[in-house]
Amino acid sequence: MELVTIAKPYANAVFEIAQQDKSYDGWKSVLEAAASLVNNEKMQSYLDSPSVTKQDKSEAIRGLVVKITERKLDSKEDEFLSLILENSRTDALPSILALFEERANEFEDAKLFQVISAYKLTAAEEKSIATDLGEKYNTNVSIETTIDDALVGGLVIKLGDKVIDMSIKARTDELSLRLTTH
Repeated sequence: MELVTIAKPYANAVFEIAQQDKSYDGWKSVLEAAASLVNNEKMQSYLDSPSVTKQDKSEAIRGLVVKITERKLDSKEDEFLSLILENSRTDALPSILALFEERANEFEDAKLFQVISAYKLTAAEEKSIATDLGEKYNTNVSIETTIDDALVGGLVIKLGDKVIDMSIKARTDELSLRLTTH
């Protein structure tokens, strides 16, 4: 099996964790350190040695990654490295790093919109909103949704200092203002 095929699910999982935890830099440094170790001839000989147990290999890699990154690994990073070593997937680490960086770069090119709704949006509604915003702004779009009962209905969409207010609350406030000024 090709290394990219093996690496893709790992890279996607790490990217999802990094996205949730907002820990791209931490994961990138761990992946870079692990990939550089795997690319080292002496380390590769050590990892290929049948006389060294998986436990010893795992401890060595994790210990060296800690030294290279100059920080303690969090539990998810530690579990990830243990899983890679347990499944004998160390050769895939450079490909995992490359795919992770590729996903991170694609995500950074995306614009993050805040979508505030009066109710929980369905996955189809979120996808539709993201598609429409992507077409309007000609970019990759990711959305972060929150619920605000005060809106009554409709949406408020924010991107930086731009606000698109399509809520019923905004419409009633506007109507109230017009009625009081005339």
